[in-house]
Amino acid sequence: MTAEINVEHLGKKFNEFIALEDVNFSVHKGEIFGLLGPSGSGKTTLIKVLTAQLDQNKGKASVFGMPVNEMKRVENKSRFGLLTDNSGLYKRLSVEENLMLYKDLYGLDDSAIDEALAFVNLQDARKKKVSKLSKGMLQRVTLARALMHNPDLLFLDEPTSALDPGNTHHIYKGLRKLNEMGTTIFLTTHDMAEAETLCDRVAFLHEGKIQAIGAPSELRLRHSDQSMIVELTNGEQHTLPLNELTTAERLEEWMRHQLIQRIWSNEPTLGDIFMEMTGRDLR
Repeated sequence: MTAEINVEHLGKKFNEFIALEDVNFSVHKGEIFGLLGPSGSGKTTLIKVLTAQLDQNKGKASVFGMPVNEMKRVENKSRFGLLTDNSGLYKRLSVEENLMLYKDLYGLDDSAIDEALAFVNLQDARKKKVSKLSKGMLQRVTLARALMHNPDLLFLDEPTSALDPGNTHHIYKGLRKLNEMGTTIFLTTHDMAEAETLCDRVAFLHEGKIQAIGAPSELRLRHSDQSMIVELTNGEQHTLPLNELTTAERLEEWMRHQLIQRIWSNEPTLGDIFMEMTGRDLR
Protein backbone atom coordinates (compact mmCIF):
# COMPACT_ATOMS: atom_id res chain seq x y z
CA MET A 1 0.00 0.00 0.00
CA THR A 2 1.37 3.42 -1.00
CA ALA A 3 2.44 5.71 1.84
CA GLU A 4 1.19 9.29 1.42
CA ILE A 5 3.13 10.30 4.56
CA ASN A 6 6.18 8.55 5.96
CA VAL A 7 7.94 9.57 9.20
CA GLU A 8 11.15 7.96 10.47
CA HIS A 9 12.84 8.72 13.81
CA LEU A 10 11.58 12.31 13.70
CA GLY A 11 12.68 14.70 16.44
CA LYS A 12 11.97 18.39 17.07
CA LYS A 13 13.39 20.60 19.83
CA PHE A 14 12.68 24.20 20.77
CA ASN A 15 15.85 25.24 22.63
CA GLU A 16 15.98 22.58 25.37
CA PHE A 17 12.30 21.57 25.12
CA ILE A 18 11.75 18.28 23.26
CA ALA A 19 8.46 18.57 21.35
CA LEU A 20 8.82 15.37 19.30
CA GLU A 21 11.10 12.41 20.00
CA ASP A 22 11.83 9.42 17.72
CA VAL A 23 8.42 9.54 16.02
CA ASN A 24 7.75 6.77 13.48
CA PHE A 25 4.61 6.12 11.45
CA SER A 26 3.17 6.12 7.94
CA VAL A 27 -0.18 7.18 6.50
CA HIS A 28 -1.47 5.12 3.60
CA LYS A 29 -2.93 6.73 0.52
CA GLY A 30 -6.73 6.91 0.84
CA GLU A 31 -7.02 6.43 4.60
CA ILE A 32 -8.17 8.65 7.44
CA PHE A 33 -5.42 8.68 10.04
CA GLY A 34 -5.92 10.18 13.48
CA LEU A 35 -3.26 11.49 15.86
CA LEU A 36 -4.70 11.45 19.39
CA GLY A 37 -3.24 13.32 22.30
CA PRO A 38 -3.96 16.05 24.85
CA SER A 39 -2.99 19.69 24.39
CA GLY A 40 0.78 20.09 24.43
CA SER A 41 1.53 16.54 23.28
CA GLY A 42 3.14 17.67 20.00
CA LYS A 43 0.27 17.21 17.55
CA THR A 44 0.36 20.70 16.02
CA THR A 45 4.17 20.69 15.89
CA LEU A 46 4.05 17.47 13.86
CA ILE A 47 1.59 18.97 11.35
CA LYS A 48 3.83 22.03 10.99
CA VAL A 49 6.81 19.79 10.22
CA LEU A 50 4.83 17.78 7.66
CA THR A 51 3.63 20.96 5.92
CA ALA A 52 7.14 22.52 5.88
CA GLN A 53 6.32 25.28 8.35
CA LEU A 54 8.96 23.93 10.75
CA ASP A 55 12.17 21.99 10.18
CA GLN A 56 12.85 18.86 12.20
CA ASN A 57 16.08 18.49 14.19
CA LYS A 58 16.39 14.73 13.71
CA GLY A 59 15.12 11.99 11.43
CA LYS A 60 13.26 12.42 8.19
CA ALA A 61 9.73 12.74 6.85
CA SER A 62 8.22 12.62 3.39
CA VAL A 63 4.88 13.62 1.87
CA PHE A 64 3.85 12.32 -1.57
CA GLY A 65 7.18 10.46 -1.58
CA MET A 66 9.14 13.75 -1.37
CA PRO A 67 11.11 15.23 1.55
CA VAL A 68 8.85 17.56 3.53
CA ASN A 69 10.86 20.66 2.62
CA GLU A 70 9.58 20.13 -0.93
CA MET A 71 6.12 21.06 0.34
CA LYS A 72 7.24 24.71 0.22
CA ARG A 73 7.13 24.57 -3.58
CA VAL A 74 4.00 26.14 -5.10
CA GLU A 75 3.11 23.09 -7.17
CA ASN A 76 3.19 20.90 -4.06
CA LYS A 77 1.32 23.33 -1.81
CA SER A 78 -1.66 23.00 -4.14
CA ARG A 79 -1.75 19.25 -3.50
CA PHE A 80 -2.64 19.53 0.18
CA GLY A 81 -5.09 21.47 2.31
CA LEU A 82 -4.51 22.66 5.86
CA LEU A 83 -6.74 23.62 8.77
CA THR A 84 -5.13 24.90 11.95
CA ASP A 85 -6.28 27.09 14.86
CA ASN A 86 -4.55 30.05 13.20
CA SER A 87 -7.19 30.91 10.60
CA GLY A 88 -5.33 33.58 8.61
CA LEU A 89 -8.66 34.95 7.40
CA TYR A 90 -9.10 38.62 6.50
CA LYS A 91 -11.51 39.92 9.12
CA ARG A 92 -12.66 43.00 7.17
CA LEU A 93 -13.73 40.86 4.22
CA SER A 94 -16.81 38.69 3.92
CA VAL A 95 -16.74 34.90 3.93
CA GLU A 96 -17.22 34.89 0.17
CA GLU A 97 -14.50 37.50 -0.43
CA ASN A 98 -12.02 35.46 1.62
CA LEU A 99 -12.77 32.35 -0.39
CA MET A 100 -12.57 34.33 -3.65
CA LEU A 101 -8.91 35.07 -2.91
CA TYR A 102 -8.12 31.38 -2.67
CA LYS A 103 -10.32 30.53 -5.64
CA ASP A 104 -8.24 32.88 -7.77
CA LEU A 105 -4.99 31.61 -6.25
CA TYR A 106 -5.82 28.04 -7.25
CA GLY A 107 -7.41 29.03 -10.57
CA LEU A 108 -10.79 27.53 -9.65
CA ASP A 109 -14.29 28.17 -11.01
CA ASP A 110 -16.85 30.13 -8.98
CA SER A 111 -18.66 26.85 -8.31
CA ALA A 112 -15.79 25.84 -6.00
CA ILE A 113 -16.96 28.43 -3.47
CA ASP A 114 -20.54 27.17 -3.58
CA GLU A 115 -19.40 23.57 -3.09
CA ALA A 116 -17.07 24.45 -0.22
CA LEU A 117 -19.74 26.47 1.61
CA ALA A 118 -22.24 23.64 1.18
CA PHE A 119 -19.68 21.21 2.59
CA VAL A 120 -19.38 23.24 5.82
CA ASN A 121 -23.07 24.24 5.94
CA LEU A 122 -22.43 27.99 5.57
CA GLN A 123 -24.33 28.89 2.40
CA ASP A 124 -26.40 31.52 4.25
CA ALA A 125 -23.35 33.25 5.74
CA ARG A 126 -21.41 33.96 2.54
CA LYS A 127 -21.98 37.75 2.74
CA LYS A 128 -21.14 38.06 6.45
CA LYS A 129 -17.92 39.76 7.46
CA VAL A 130 -15.44 37.41 9.09
CA SER A 131 -15.16 39.79 12.07
CA LYS A 132 -18.81 39.06 12.89
CA LEU A 133 -18.52 35.28 12.91
CA SER A 134 -18.57 33.00 15.94
CA LYS A 135 -15.60 30.76 16.69
CA GLY A 136 -17.44 27.76 15.27
CA MET A 137 -18.27 29.60 12.04
CA LEU A 138 -14.64 30.73 11.70
CA GLN A 139 -13.61 27.09 12.02
CA ARG A 140 -15.95 26.13 9.21
CA VAL A 141 -14.77 28.93 6.89
CA THR A 142 -11.17 27.82 7.45
CA LEU A 143 -12.16 24.24 6.64
CA ALA A 144 -13.94 25.40 3.47
CA ARG A 145 -10.77 27.21 2.41
CA ALA A 146 -8.65 24.11 3.11
CA LEU A 147 -10.69 21.78 0.93
CA MET A 148 -12.09 23.99 -1.84
CA HIS A 149 -9.32 22.97 -4.30
CA ASN A 150 -9.99 19.23 -3.75
CA PRO A 151 -6.53 18.41 -2.37
CA ASP A 152 -4.96 14.95 -2.51
CA LEU A 153 -4.11 15.23 1.20
CA LEU A 154 -5.94 17.15 3.92
CA PHE A 155 -4.32 18.11 7.24
CA LEU A 156 -6.89 18.91 9.94
CA ASP A 157 -5.77 20.14 13.37
CA GLU A 158 -8.72 19.65 15.79
CA PRO A 159 -11.27 20.12 12.94
CA THR A 160 -14.45 20.14 15.05
CA SER A 161 -13.18 21.59 18.35
CA ALA A 162 -15.47 24.65 18.19
CA LEU A 163 -18.50 23.09 16.51
CA ASP A 164 -21.91 22.16 17.89
CA PRO A 165 -23.12 18.54 17.51
CA GLY A 166 -25.25 19.27 14.45
CA ASN A 167 -22.46 20.87 12.44
CA THR A 168 -19.98 18.28 13.69
CA HIS A 169 -22.17 15.53 12.25
CA HIS A 170 -22.45 17.48 8.97
CA ILE A 171 -18.65 17.81 8.75
CA TYR A 172 -18.16 14.11 9.53
CA LYS A 173 -20.43 13.14 6.63
CA GLY A 174 -18.57 15.50 4.32
CA LEU A 175 -15.14 14.23 5.34
CA ARG A 176 -16.16 10.62 4.80
CA LYS A 177 -17.50 11.54 1.36
CA LEU A 178 -14.29 13.41 0.54
CA ASN A 179 -12.28 10.39 1.64
CA GLU A 180 -14.40 8.06 -0.50
CA MET A 181 -13.52 10.28 -3.47
CA GLY A 182 -9.82 9.62 -2.82
CA THR A 183 -8.59 12.32 -0.42
CA THR A 184 -6.21 11.12 2.28
CA ILE A 185 -6.98 12.77 5.63
CA PHE A 186 -4.57 13.31 8.51
CA LEU A 187 -6.30 14.75 11.57
CA THR A 188 -5.35 15.53 15.13
CA THR A 189 -7.87 15.33 17.94
CA HIS A 190 -8.27 14.79 21.66
CA ASP A 191 -11.84 13.57 21.07
CA MET A 192 -11.88 9.77 21.23
CA ALA A 193 -15.43 9.61 19.83
CA GLU A 194 -14.29 11.59 16.79
CA ALA A 195 -11.41 9.18 16.25
CA GLU A 196 -13.74 6.17 16.58
CA THR A 197 -16.18 7.71 14.10
CA LEU A 198 -13.76 8.84 11.41
CA CYS A 199 -10.41 7.08 11.57
CA ASP A 200 -9.18 3.93 9.88
CA ARG A 201 -6.11 3.99 12.14
CA VAL A 202 -4.99 6.11 15.08
CA ALA A 203 -1.74 6.83 16.89
CA PHE A 204 -1.44 7.94 20.51
CA LEU A 205 1.00 10.83 20.99
CA HIS A 206 2.11 11.65 24.54
CA GLU A 207 4.91 14.03 25.48
CA GLY A 208 6.22 13.94 21.92
CA LYS A 209 6.36 10.14 21.62
CA ILE A 210 4.11 7.65 19.81
CA GLN A 211 2.75 5.28 22.47
CA ALA A 212 0.60 3.00 20.28
CA ILE A 213 -0.71 2.78 16.74
CA GLY A 214 -3.43 0.72 15.03
CA ALA A 215 -7.07 0.54 14.02
CA PRO A 216 -9.42 1.56 16.87
CA SER A 217 -10.97 -1.92 16.92
CA GLU A 218 -7.51 -3.55 17.06
CA LEU A 219 -6.39 -1.36 19.95
CA ARG A 220 -9.56 -2.06 21.92
CA LEU A 221 -9.21 -5.80 21.35
CA ARG A 222 -5.50 -5.72 22.24
CA HIS A 223 -6.28 -4.11 25.59
CA SER A 224 -9.48 -6.02 26.30
CA ASP A 225 -9.72 -8.21 29.40
CA GLN A 226 -11.67 -10.75 27.32
CA SER A 227 -14.91 -10.42 29.25
CA MET A 228 -18.53 -9.64 28.53
CA ILE A 229 -21.26 -7.92 30.51
CA VAL A 230 -24.75 -9.34 30.83
CA GLU A 231 -27.60 -7.17 32.11
CA LEU A 232 -30.63 -9.04 33.42
CA THR A 233 -34.23 -7.92 33.43
CA ASN A 234 -34.06 -7.22 37.19
CA GLY A 235 -31.25 -4.69 36.60
CA GLU A 236 -28.38 -6.90 37.74
CA GLN A 237 -25.14 -6.78 35.72
CA HIS A 238 -22.70 -9.67 35.59
CA THR A 239 -19.17 -9.61 34.14
CA LEU A 240 -18.26 -13.00 32.66
CA PRO A 241 -15.13 -14.32 30.92
CA LEU A 242 -15.45 -14.95 27.18
CA ASN A 243 -15.21 -18.43 25.68
CA GLU A 244 -15.47 -20.37 28.92
CA LEU A 245 -17.85 -23.23 29.64
CA THR A 246 -19.14 -21.66 32.86
CA THR A 247 -20.18 -18.55 30.91
CA ALA A 248 -22.11 -20.65 28.41
CA GLU A 249 -23.87 -22.49 31.21
CA ARG A 250 -24.95 -19.28 32.97
CA LEU A 251 -26.14 -17.75 29.68
CA GLU A 252 -28.16 -20.85 28.90
CA GLU A 253 -29.80 -20.75 32.33
CA TRP A 254 -30.71 -17.05 32.03
CA MET A 255 -31.99 -17.49 28.48
CA ARG A 256 -34.15 -20.43 29.52
CA HIS A 257 -35.89 -18.17 32.03
CA GLN A 258 -35.92 -15.15 29.64
CA LEU A 259 -33.89 -13.05 32.08
CA ILE A 260 -31.40 -11.42 29.68
CA GLN A 261 -32.01 -7.73 28.91
CA ARG A 262 -28.83 -7.10 26.88
CA ILE A 263 -25.23 -8.29 26.37
CA TRP A 264 -22.12 -6.38 25.33
CA SER A 265 -18.37 -6.96 25.19
CA ASN A 266 -16.33 -5.31 27.92
CA GLU A 267 -13.83 -3.55 25.65
CA PRO A 268 -12.05 -0.37 26.76
CA THR A 269 -12.55 2.94 24.96
CA LEU A 270 -9.64 4.69 23.27
CA GLY A 271 -9.67 7.09 26.20
CA ASP A 272 -9.38 4.19 28.65
CA ILE A 273 -6.41 2.80 26.71
CA PHE A 274 -4.68 6.18 26.57
CA MET A 275 -5.13 6.59 30.33
CA GLU A 276 -3.75 3.09 30.93
CA MET A 277 -0.65 3.77 28.84
CA THR A 278 0.13 7.34 29.90
CA GLY A 279 -1.56 7.91 33.25
CA ARG A 280 -3.58 10.87 31.95
CA ASP A 281 -6.68 11.48 29.87
CA LEU A 282 -6.94 12.98 26.39
CA ARG A 283 -8.04 16.44 27.55
